[in-house]
Amino acid sequence: MPMTMTQKILAAHAGLDEVKAGQLIEVKLDSVLGNDITTPVAIREFDKAGFDKVYDNEKINIVLDHFVPNKDIKAAQQSAACRQFANRFDIKNFFDVGKMGIEHALLPEQGLVTAGDCIIGADSHTCTYGALGAFSTGVGSTDMAYGMATGEAWFKVPAAIRVVLTGKLPKYVSGKDVILHLIGEIGVDGALYESLEFTGEGVASLSMDDRLSICNMAIEAGAKNGIFPVDDVTIAYLTGRSKRPWTVYEADPDAEYARTIEIDLSALEPTVAYPHLPENTHPAKEGSAIAIDQVVIGSCTNGRLEDMEAAYQILNGKQVADGVRVIIIPATMQIYKECIRRGYTEAFIDAGCVVSTPTCGPCLGGYMGILAENERCISTTNRNFVGRMGHTSSEVYLASPYTAAASALTGYITDPREE
Repeated sequence: MPMTMTQKILAAHAGLDEVKAGQLIEVKLDSVLGNDITTPVAIREFDKAGFDKVYDNEKINIVLDHFVPNKDIKAAQQSAACRQFANRFDIKNFFDVGKMGIEHALLPEQGLVTAGDCIIGADSHTCTYGALGAFSTGVGSTDMAYGMATGEAWFKVPAAIRVVLTGKLPKYVSGKDVILHLIGEIGVDGALYESLEFTGEGVASLSMDDRLSICNMAIEAGAKNGIFPVDDVTIAYLTGRSKRPWTVYEADPDAEYARTIEIDLSALEPTVAYPHLPENTHPAKEGSAIAIDQVVIGSCTNGRLEDMEAAYQILNGKQVADGVRVIIIPATMQIYKECIRRGYTEAFIDAGCVVSTPTCGPCLGGYMGILAENERCISTTNRNFVGRMGHTSSEVYLASPYTAAASALTGYITDPREE
């Protein structure tokens, strides 16, 4: 039976010759992930179930990134529970202050996920790793507990949507604009429990950072996962980085898809998602009357080196607008150091920005940039729900680093092509 790329990975990890959409299967996992919010819950479930060992201490990844460095006593207690569990079972891939990063940037960077993997994470944006040609998806903390103990998980095999990409992105347009455009077209439930499978000649023109950003927000369209084919860009990224051999899976030419969507990359323009859903998309050029109070450039969606470079291109030698707070958060310590080496950090500070240690921080309304009543923020994060970044009357506008940085200079939502 013809299968999609996702179905082939799931079949291989289930020990089956084939699977079909809607089928319930149990799979062997290559990796299990948790963070400082979800892991303590998983630990409680792990202990409650009576588990006394983990299936593989080298395949469990615990990353303290949401409220780290700890913002209050509760956050400190959550981190302490993670440290104790990591020590108890000698978890090899445990990332704490000074060595941590935002989980979905850190794991690919460290070579802990690779092509052909089957991965679960107790964080909804675990779908990021599809950029590497892996099946990865978010789960609840109970599933994380079971995964840590047994190395297994169960899934309903998703149907798939084929997203055919053609052309190349214009200047100042990035992977973030691609995924915002797609979500704007199909809606936040447009791919509900389906696999978004990206293909077409346009894929080759997208960098790995573009692909990671696109797959990161697959969940914002309701998708079970997003996935890219393994091509020269993927192999170049994995070579010398991946901790394990990888496996390349390709969709069958006659694989069945629920529908096909075509996107001409060359026709896209800087895009902004207005409150309070990622599907509420508008061209950036239409936002010139919308004043902003804060800019956030970072997160698991857009805190990678290319994102920092994009912000630098816009901000270098300039000053942010009066009354605008600009927070820049490199996603990992390696990216942080590279920003320093390249002079990005100094340029950001000289422009009037603050540069933070890696943290999810403001994305989920944690800390490092909480919004007050009626304040507006343009952010490179992935969600703009009511109260997401602070007060319930505040507003979050989602955009690329180019658009966010350009807006920082004017104090209004700004198309970077016009900056």
